[in-house]
Amino acid sequence: MTEPAALYEAIREEAGSVLIGNDHAVEGLTIAMLTRGHVLLEGVPGVAKTTVANLFARATGLNYNRVQMTPDILPADITGTYVYREQSGEFELRRGPVFANVVVADEINRATAKTQSALLEAMQERHVTVEGDTLELPTPFIVIATQNPIEMEGTFELPEAQRDRFDLKLTVGLPDRDEESELLNRFDSEPEMGPDSAEQVVDRDDILSAQAVVEDVYIDESVNDYILDLVAASRESPDTTHGASPRASLAFLNTSKARAAIHGRDYVIPDDVKALVEPILAHRLVLSTEADLSDVTPEDVVEDIVEQVEPPSREAAQRAPAVSDGGDDRDGDEA
Repeated sequence: MTEPAALYEAIREEAGSVLIGNDHAVEGLTIAMLTRGHVLLEGVPGVAKTTVANLFARATGLNYNRVQMTPDILPADITGTYVYREQSGEFELRRGPVFANVVVADEINRATAKTQSALLEAMQERHVTVEGDTLELPTPFIVIATQNPIEMEGTFELPEAQRDRFDLKLTVGLPDRDEESELLNRFDSEPEMGPDSAEQVVDRDDILSAQAVVEDVYIDESVNDYILDLVAASRESPDTTHGASPRASLAFLNTSKARAAIHGRDYVIPDDVKALVEPILAHRLVLSTEADLSDVTPEDVVEDIVEQVEPPSREAAQRAPAVSDGGDDRDGDEA
């Protein structure tokens, strides 16, 4: 299974056997995995943020570690340390939980800035330094962090440098009435249902092959210009003091290619980019004091940016000669 569309469908269906709603979170995690990115999941308590991450790991068959972030956790608790073995008279490396394919930093904003920074090297360079030794992390590697947006007591806001390393920030919302009704019925008939119920449907080789396919997805110059216009608008907005970084531009490039691939296309259309504007930009924006005092949110700024920047037509974004969709285009994208 090397086609990204088939891989995504398999993961989505298996996660859906346990998870109700939040298909967008599974899509975002798949996109991040295929682009070697990282995801910040935000939502109120009880909306299954950690369950989503666990289900994703189980469906992909990847090695999974969860770290409960608290104020007293230390960087060495994440990266690992050397311990002395009396029997051998030598120091032995005890690897921390960061040495996994999928690392879930649960409630990341409860850890201190020093501990949060222990993830910076891992997320960017995909290796960690333990007492002077640089150690490579497994491939593939993804950090999935969760945070609660409403409980501020005892938390430490993520610094801009940390936020910028998350390619996507996804909001896990409350289910609607029908979804919650289905949730009650499902757990009434299967009280023990949980992430352990999910089975592996893809493997590491499938993921690595799909990553290679994503790299070959075509993106037209007009779509690249659209990305640059969106990023420039975030920097020039009167409501921001700092807009998106070049890392955000690269995130647009990579994730839009992955989104096209998992929806069965070998080329990017403007709607791929547009669908990713809020997940890529909102958490990166630093609002001006005036915007803060006026209760303007990053999402408001993103909405204004999308309205201001004119996208190219879908036809202009296709290579010449025109290519067929090559898939069912389940999301119904239109120019």
